[in-house]
Amino acid sequence: MTELSTLPLSLTVNGRIETVQVEPWVTLLDLLRERLGLMGTKKGCDHGQCGACTVLVNGRRMNSCLRLGAMHEGDEIVTIEGLAGPDGTLHPLQQAFIDHDAFQCGYCTPGQICSGVALLNEGKATSREAIREYMSGNLCRCGAYTNIADAIEAVAAEQARTAMREAAE
Repeated sequence: MTELSTLPLSLTVNGRIETVQVEPWVTLLDLLRERLGLMGTKKGCDHGQCGACTVLVNGRRMNSCLRLGAMHEGDEIVTIEGLAGPDGTLHPLQQAFIDHDAFQCGYCTPGQICSGVALLNEGKATSREAIREYMSGNLCRCGAYTNIADAIEAVAAEQARTAMREAAE
């Protein structure tokens, strides 16, 4: 019987350097959930069609089910667990999801929030239509799209007000 080969992998996950041995075929999603115990990222369709597994990789949103873990040597990964502050303060979009009842059953919520954070960071939440278009890769079986768009719009509006106040000072 041959021994399964593994690759050494070092990456930063939610601000913490992780060093693991990983088989070449292990997806980033399975690495996060099964090896690192970060169960917030959900396995939905496992085919990159639902967005439930969306995480931030070097600030960009990616479906972790379509990425091999070995492809991310040295990368910075942020999952839903890494969005809140060290003191537990929720990310503004996490709070907005609560305020706008945007999480419904909650299964898609981690992927929706990670995708929304990237959308806000990209500065592309410029209109309701833009939010809907850029969030179209994340499916919600509960149909909470209106509430999700409301939450993203609220955070985008607050970010714009903050930027205007800072520019005026």
